[in-house]
Order: sequence, then structure tokens, then C-alpha cells
Amino acid sequence: METPMHITHVPRRFVQDEWGGTETFITEVSTRLLARGFPTEILTTKALNTTRSEQFRGIPIRRYSYFYPYLGLSREDSLQLDRKAGNLFSWSLMVRLLTEKRPPAILHLHTGKRLGGIVRLCAKIRHIPYVISLHGGYFAVPTSERKTWTDPTKHTIEWGKVLGLLVGSRRVLDDASAILCVGWEEYEVMHKQYPKNQVHYLPNGVDLDRFANGRGKEFRQTYGIAEDAFLLLTVARVDEQKNQLALVTQLPHILQKVPKAHVLMIGPPTNPAYRAKVVKQVEELGLQEHVTLLDGFSYGDSRLVDAYHSADCFVLPSLHEPFGMVVLEAWASGLAVVASHVGGLKRLVEDGYNGLAMEAEAEVSQANSLASCVIRLAESEELRNKLAFNGLQTAKERYSWDHITDELISIYRSVYADTLR
Repeated sequence: METPMHITHVPRRFVQDEWGGTETFITEVSTRLLARGFPTEILTTKALNTTRSEQFRGIPIRRYSYFYPYLGLSREDSLQLDRKAGNLFSWSLMVRLLTEKRPPAILHLHTGKRLGGIVRLCAKIRHIPYVISLHGGYFAVPTSERKTWTDPTKHTIEWGKVLGLLVGSRRVLDDASAILCVGWEEYEVMHKQYPKNQVHYLPNGVDLDRFANGRGKEFRQTYGIAEDAFLLLTVARVDEQKNQLALVTQLPHILQKVPKAHVLMIGPPTNPAYRAKVVKQVEELGLQEHVTLLDGFSYGDSRLVDAYHSADCFVLPSLHEPFGMVVLEAWASGLAVVASHVGGLKRLVEDGYNGLAMEAEAEVSQANSLASCVIRLAESEELRNKLAFNGLQTAKERYSWDHITDELISIYRSVYADTLR
């Protein structure tokens, strides 16, 4: 029997209060790796969480100091970079990776840029293979949104290019032993650019048992949502990418056909300016009684599951989406899904079979608009039941976390075996 390998995950940040797909992936596969006897840990930075050492679900987490190499960067701008796509650097994490007495068998990187370069350099020096997961849908991000990532640095002077050269940040993908793509679009791009045996499509998964049961009625009572409301749920960080504004602007048209429609938005405000825009639109359209906006729950909070079970359907109106993990959670909770026909959602949601595919920016009058799809669901319980049943079957057959972990272990073993030759 082969000896289980020690695995070290390195994300840019790991924060329960601003949870995302990366944190979910790491947590779910790590807990299963630990259960199968694979020692697993998370090394990350103190971005948005300064707790040096803790455990989450039995997974050791170590956080290290970091900085952004920009002169004139304000505290507020630094915080915004922490929330999304900040290109940080950490000497202390670098020292840890270089001096650890018992290094891991595999380094699993979940970010690129300078932090990715640190892992790349340390892996080469210590002769440790590393794999990288691409979570962010980089190839599909609109220019307008990518600009918001760099806006906090536009009035600063950058001096960090020398750090990128030092650690080889531009060679992170080139030197990886394996590239794991959560999104299909990323997989297609990487598959053309790198050797076929190096690139793998490894999507997100779902904990089917966890989302199978929830207290939906109690959730509605707690948050003042009428028992007879037709509840539309969306779970996503509040950000331009997730396009919650479309749900608000099309809600008046939905209300014309579904007077008891109510929208529940749950997610951390990673873009506070965008959240303010959503709130303003709700107020200007006089929709306060039809919209509930919650800042989000930690991934382990049972209220997240209860929220899914309180809803009548799930809506994900993203402008781009590398995968769409929340669709799996909705399916596992027995919900019919309406999702944008973009990115990884094109492969995930089969229109008319396990969900309704909509155009994120379609005119309200079009048959594939958000409003039209929601109205179809509200008017047909039979359609809702059919889509929900097929969605649950899809999740069971293709996307359990146990299945995803099995595939990941196979990749780890292949990569590790290559280093021994």
C-alpha cells in the first residue's frame, strides 16, 4: 500500500467571512483527504484575517504577513485589494516554504501572480512538485470588471516588478507539474497551450448530504419573508460579475405576472460600491418590500442550507462564471435553477433539462430574459419539479465531492510518481 502524501494548499487568502468557491474547494477536498489519511494543511496570508494559527474542520491553517508593493496605497485601497485579486507578496511565507524541516510531497497552489511565483521558486529550490488550480475564470473576465481590480492602485507607484522577476511569477503555469481547471473555458485554453498530460478539467463539487435537508419555513419566519411569497434566491458575493442588479431591474416585470415574488440575495459585499448601487436601485424602484439583502453566512452556517430550502427557485444572473458551484448547492437542495448562458454555466446547465438558460443582458421582452424564465417557473410547478429532479440527478452522477477528491488524488499520485523517475 502506498504511503499517503502530505499536501500543502496555498491560496491567496482563506477567510470564512468572505467565503468563495476557492475556499469551498480547498475545504471540501482537504477534509476528505484527511479522512483518507493524507496529512493536509493550508498556508496563506493574513489578508482579511490576522489570526496566525487555527484549525477549520480539522485542517491546520497558518497565516503569514504580507504587503502590496505600491507607494501611496491607502488603507482603504489595500482592503479592497485584499477582497479581490490583490497582487501581494509575503517574505515570511517564502521563508516557511524554504526552511520547513519536513516539506510536503505536493504543493497545491490556488493563485498566481507574486504569491504563485513564491511557491514556484520554493518548489524548484526544494525539488517539490506543485500543481495549480485555476478558479477565477481569468480568460472570460470583462475588461470593465478587470479594471475594478486595479483601480485601487491607479494613483500609486508600483515597485514590485522586481519581486515578480525574483520569484518567476510569469512562469507559474509553465513550470507547474499539473494545471487543474475548474472552468471548461479555461481547460480549453490551457489544453491548447500546454501538453495534454499536464492539463486536467477538475470542476467543483457539492456535499449532497449536507444540502439534502433544511428548515426553510423557519428561515422565512426569521427574516420576515411571507409564507406564500414566491421566493427567488441568489447566493453570490455582491459584485459586478454576479450581476445582482439585473435581478433588481427585472423584478418589476416579474411582479406584473407574479405579484408575490420576493428576491433573497445572500453574499458578502466584495465590491461595496456595487452593493450600494444595488440598494439604491431597490429604493428608486420602490421594491423594499420585495427584496431581502443579507451580507452572507459562513460556509459552515446551517442558515445557508436553510436559505436554499426556503426558496422556490434559484437564480444566478452572472455576466461571466468559470463554473457556478452555487448551482450544485441549489440542485442538491431540490431547487429549479435559472442561470446565465455564460462560461462554465453553459456546460453545467442544460436548458430545459436541469435548468433554464438565460441571456444575462437580454431585453425583458425576450423569451430568454431573466424575467421570462422566472415567470415560466412561477407559473408551472410541473416544470419546477422536472428541472429540480434532473438537477439533483446531475449533481449526484457527476459532482459529488468524493468523486472530485478521487480524481484529485489520482493527479497527485501521477505528479509525485513523475518526480521519482
